[in-house]
Amino acid sequence: MEDWALIRRLAAEGVPKAKIAKRLGLARNTVAKAVASDGPPKYERRPGPTSFTPYEARVRQLLADTPDMPATVLAERVGWTGSIRWFRDNVNRVRADHRRIDPADRLTWTAGDVAQCDLWFPPRKILLEDGSRTLLPVLVMTCGYSRYMLGRMIPTRKTPDLLLGTWDLLSELGRVPRRLIWDNEPGIGRRKVTEPVAVFAGTLATKVVLLPPRDPESKGIVERRNGFFETSFMPGRHFESPADFNAQFTHWLTTANARTVRTLKARPTDLLAADRESMLPLPPAVLHLGWRNHVRLGRDYYVRVDTNDYSVDPRAIGARVDVAADLDLVRVRHGGRLLAEHPRRWARGMTVTDPTHVATAATLRQDYQHPTPATPEADGMVRDLADYDRAFGLTKVSQP
Repeated sequence: MEDWALIRRLAAEGVPKAKIAKRLGLARNTVAKAVASDGPPKYERRPGPTSFTPYEARVRQLLADTPDMPATVLAERVGWTGSIRWFRDNVNRVRADHRRIDPADRLTWTAGDVAQCDLWFPPRKILLEDGSRTLLPVLVMTCGYSRYMLGRMIPTRKTPDLLLGTWDLLSELGRVPRRLIWDNEPGIGRRKVTEPVAVFAGTLATKVVLLPPRDPESKGIVERRNGFFETSFMPGRHFESPADFNAQFTHWLTTANARTVRTLKARPTDLLAADRESMLPLPPAVLHLGWRNHVRLGRDYYVRVDTNDYSVDPRAIGARVDVAADLDLVRVRHGGRLLAEHPRRWARGMTVTDPTHVATAATLRQDYQHPTPATPEADGMVRDLADYDRAFGLTKVSQP
């Protein structure tokens, strides 16, 4: 390359080709080719048959029907016995001619139009009430126009907890985007939203959009922020509980939303006001949100929420009670009267008992097993036995 550049420079200065060849110790033909060439010399291998050539037609035929067929399966189908690495390199070259093209359009987001929702699983187990540790989902939401981020850890990825978490984030936002975009989360719906999600969306007057398969670009904003959380929020942090995680995450998001977004050349906090102004108003409350059940209280006076059992005042045994739970509390009522209230447990398979309920059950059991015998005085049945003798004609009535 250096000789080629030097030859071109000397020739441009008017040095004869023969003197250039003599000075550089090169053949005259080499100098002549360098002067006549338009670009630097490069090695070009003449195309010719290789060990893959006899198999190429069959490989192309198989890829025409199944473009994603693995190279190992192709090697078995065509009877290849050579180096699998060499075969895979050639298959990748051929596969490009048969892969279906899926272009992605450049998307723009208007103010108030959309918020992208997703579940992020932090790569660290969280300590729960029973001493166990587990990976818990974090519901994250990013507004499309302002890129404003919100997030909260929730107990499960089931529909009641997803809707409770969404309501908490929207309450923090103070407004409702016109569309909530999801990527086929089972608790939200597949192809069609679940009935509770449809009721929730109707109450908010918004629309829940389920993306088709293999369309990550339509939710790329929130997907990229999941990686941002893992690299910028998680390192060096320790969490004592889900509540501790939520406190640290909320505080960190305040700082993160004040950073300049490179693609927008602006800070999410500065764009949030315009984004919120075009959103829908937030209703004061959403009825029937969270875990709801109407059951008859059994003799063991416990009700189940998710996988945990919570005690109830045993005096309501046999009655139908209303069970309601959000992310923090479990409440049981009968006829509007509160029978039990417990903190919501995020661990699984726990039994949560109020000692007052146990003491009441012991008293009721004692009364049942040792009933107090009824006395005639208590029943008001005291009467003179002579009255019965006269009634049955067993006593003579004296004549005056």
